[in-house]
Amino acid sequence: MRRVTAEVLARAEFVEARPSLWQRALNAVGDFVGRILELLGSGGRGSVIGTLILLGLCAVVAVLLWRFSRRVQRNPASSVAATDPIGRSSRQWREEAGDHEAAGRWRAALRCHYRALIADLAAAGLLEEVPGRTSGEYLRVVTDDLPLAADAFAEATGAFESAWYGHAEVAADDVQRVRAASSNVLAATSGRRLAAVAAS
Repeated sequence: MRRVTAEVLARAEFVEARPSLWQRALNAVGDFVGRILELLGSGGRGSVIGTLILLGLCAVVAVLLWRFSRRVQRNPASSVAATDPIGRSSRQWREEAGDHEAAGRWRAALRCHYRALIADLAAAGLLEEVPGRTSGEYLRVVTDDLPLAADAFAEATGAFESAWYGHAEVAADDVQRVRAASSNVLAATSGRRLAAVAAS
């Protein structure tokens, strides 16, 4: 019985896990900070010693941060490129969409058709293209300001988000649905777009 018990207890699941080196280091730092706090709370000479140690640690950390920050510099050769440049015309977006469709890149084509729709609405003055604005924010603008186009725009937005952010599979039929939804949005806003053109 003792032999069986010893064999069972020798299995890996019963071996006491030893803390990792990182965990032991964290524990040591925690113990050290705890002792300093005890000195600070003890009053008298211990409190003075604890305060001096704490000030010394703060000074060391400040010097390390200062030296590290001097070494870290922005690389002028690298720049963050906007994934969707603002100001491209809907014609440019649709030309790119055509190239993607011809190559069978349906996901990229769907994105371009959605961006062409945004560019059309922006060109008509019905919404403003803003760097960093999300598809959900565009949807809120259209829902509030262009209620007749809200359903069709929501369909196009949902397809775009599913493909681009949800990484869903995209086929030619999905691209065609976004094109049809875009046409419905533009048809629903045709009166507003004509008014905007006449006003300009």
